[in-house]
Amino acid sequence: MKIIVDADAAPRKVLEICHQAAAEYKIAVWTVASFNHNIVSDNHVIVGNSSQEADLRVMNMTAAGDVVVTQDYGLAAMVLGKGAAVLSPHGKVFREETINFLLEERDMKARFRRGGGRTRGPRKRTPEDDERFQKTLNDILLKLAKQCD
Repeated sequence: MKIIVDADAAPRKVLEICHQAAAEYKIAVWTVASFNHNIVSDNHVIVGNSSQEADLRVMNMTAAGDVVVTQDYGLAAMVLGKGAAVLSPHGKVFREETINFLLEERDMKARFRRGGGRTRGPRKRTPEDDERFQKTLNDILLKLAKQCD
């Protein structure tokens, strides 16, 4: 079991929480980001800045029982299919039964924007987001650790 972070868009606080949780559970944290980002991590993979390059590396590194942190619905769908647990930096858990809806919603919004429409961007991160992420990550790690025993 390891934590893999799609670090291109992960807030610093999320990386910090992942490292704290990994130390507690005695597992590794792997971060993956393009060379445009300055990430401090013991296990960091630098990729080019081509579209989807970090996502492909995360997907290839993921195995069943891993925990992946990403806000990318497409990547979440792929690693769910590999048997990994997936959560967003806001603490939202991605599930097999809801990922198709999220992908369809993403596609509809993209078509709307291509047609000249405007959608809202992400809201500003709050301390509550950090607390939710930390609780959700700990819940997932505890559940996976119990399954390994």
